Amino acid sequence: MAFIITALITSCNGEQGGQHKEDQSHMGSIIGKASPTIENGIMTPEVLHSFGRIGNVKVSPNQEDVLYQVTYVDIERNKTNSEIFKMKVDGSDKKQLTFTNDSETNAQWIENGEKIAFLSSKDGSKQLWVMNADGGGMERISDVEGGIDGFTYSPDGKKVMYIKGVKSVETAADRYTDLPDATGRIVDDLMYKHWDHWVEKVPHTFYATIDNGQLIDHIDLLEGEPYEAPLLPFGGTDALAWSPDSKSIIYTSKKLTGKAYAESTNTDLYLYSLENKTTENITEGMMGYDVNPQFSPDGKQIAWLSMERDGYEADKNRLFVMDMSTKEKSYLTEDFDNNVDAFIWNTDNKTLFFVAVVEAKTQLFSLDTDTKKVEPITSGKHDYTSLALGKGTLIATRQSMSMPNEIYAVNINNGEAKELSFENKDILAQLTMGNVEERWITTTDDKQMLTWVVYPPNFDASKKYPTILYCQGGPQSAVSQFWSYRWNLQMMAANGYIIVAPNRRGLPGFGQEWNEQISGDYGGQNMRDYLSAIDALAKEPYVDEDNLGCTGASYGGFSVYWLAGNHNNRFKAFLAHAGIFNLEAQYLETEEMFFANWDMAGPFWDKSNATAQKTYATSPHKFVDKWNTPIMITHGELDYRILASQGMMAFNAAKLQGIPARMLIFPDENHWIAQPQNGVLFQREFARWFDQWLKH
Repeated sequence: MAFIITALITSCNGEQGGQHKEDQSHMGSIIGKASPTIENGIMTPEVLHSFGRIGNVKVSPNQEDVLYQVTYVDIERNKTNSEIFKMKVDGSDKKQLTFTNDSETNAQWIENGEKIAFLSSKDGSKQLWVMNADGGGMERISDVEGGIDGFTYSPDGKKVMYIKGVKSVETAADRYTDLPDATGRIVDDLMYKHWDHWVEKVPHTFYATIDNGQLIDHIDLLEGEPYEAPLLPFGGTDALAWSPDSKSIIYTSKKLTGKAYAESTNTDLYLYSLENKTTENITEGMMGYDVNPQFSPDGKQIAWLSMERDGYEADKNRLFVMDMSTKEKSYLTEDFDNNVDAFIWNTDNKTLFFVAVVEAKTQLFSLDTDTKKVEPITSGKHDYTSLALGKGTLIATRQSMSMPNEIYAVNINNGEAKELSFENKDILAQLTMGNVEERWITTTDDKQMLTWVVYPPNFDASKKYPTILYCQGGPQSAVSQFWSYRWNLQMMAANGYIIVAPNRRGLPGFGQEWNEQISGDYGGQNMRDYLSAIDALAKEPYVDEDNLGCTGASYGGFSVYWLAGNHNNRFKAFLAHAGIFNLEAQYLETEEMFFANWDMAGPFWDKSNATAQKTYATSPHKFVDKWNTPIMITHGELDYRILASQGMMAFNAAKLQGIPARMLIFPDENHWIAQPQNGVLFQREFARWFDQWLKH
């Protein structure tokens, strides 16, 4: 596969933009947009990884230009690379501004749009750089030990707030200086590991002054504190906010460690005064997650996302606003029975625009802070994934099961959307995507459940097709119109399968009652929902009911293991990735105990806890004597959320009973599969496994 730069490569002065154009003669080829071979219009793993991945969309201060980054994949070199682009808000005059293999990311407009700040990994660590708006005149302005993980400029342009890791525990080499090469870790409390790493440092929020084009006077807002700010693993600069007058900072932190951290979600917003060097907890007494603060344009209010209950990570994501002078708080989305996923202020200081999943589609909404009235802006079969404010429009990214993220201009008044970026137009034009159908299926308790059905390309209703049930992870993650580079339903369908993806119990977008039902009922109604969906489709004449498969990851992997012992011979093959096989072991192996305590209702040794005992009674390993169907297991050994031993136990259980089984272990992957060649390997083995057992 050849990789070439196909984006526009001239700046407004006719020369290449980019930091190192003079270095390109010895750099080797630059990882850019792939030019894959597409045969018969059918998606392949290689084609899937050739799409440009758009993110970090920023509108210029004059609202005339859009800045964004695109990440490209080079399968042969097993690497990714991000470049910075800009265009006019109408989609014209596209320019690529950087041309290196150093992954320029996190680009932001500064100096009233005259310049752009960004991170680059040149010289081995991510540091802060600036360049002219045309991509020229690049200059590094930071030299932060260990690098910078994210940044945001103050509104007056005189300071920078940034994130970097700081040491949080004493290592063996610290304690015993005569053993500098000792690798043993001394552990005294919980949270010694998190998602995919051993916790020896935590992110802190710093700010620095810009003096003569360089960062000086670095201040750690949590100096001497062993807390995360922002939270791992997903927190970034969206957890930080500058006041419009540049005199205050709000940062997000869970000021707990060890066992207390592991058992709690109580995250607060801290207001720091640059003048007084004082810190105030402005959400004290609000016991769940409080995250993503944003000042109103006039600085008189702060809005943020808040969960109510401590220990419940999938609680309703509520939109709150606080008057900064009186500290009076207002719950804005009390009458909106769904989560708010992201939001921005309008310039009028009273309107908020937000993103929310409703009935398995992610749309844009407006909210009047005075009346608390929510109005939908968009509709249609797609997912909006981010939004920014343009001149009379919203500049938003949008995807669907049939298209990766692209940038759109959305009319605020009527929701009409115009595509701007067209990053993947050429590849999409060569592909035949399967039809995506929305079905409402009656469940065993007489509810209506939205189920997506994705048909193979060139579907012929006169033929019969093997069919795969897709089980979602989370467990409380929406089965919306998502596009994924691993669990891509169009990729699965391109292998010649009908894919059935139900929005079973325990998913957001259908109200809180539907979302919360799953907690304490892992082997209950949501499993019956899965079976309702596959049973309904199996009645169709074009579904080969004798060749049904089942797959999923994380909680979806748990679902696969559970169904393997409770499917009454419906399925002919299973595939589970990063799934929970033994709930009792999972309770003691995982790290965020608040999740296990809420969803499993407590430890397995508490015999007085009826809900917990009910949960552990549904553990998949307790039904393994009923397994009789070929099963494939995949897992990453760097997965510290669900340890790889869970997958190994399941594989061993199958082999010891003489059940055909295969295991694909990734020693260098975590809960996800991030490396390009591993991603292709996964897709190839996925297809090989199901082809072996469902196609005859």
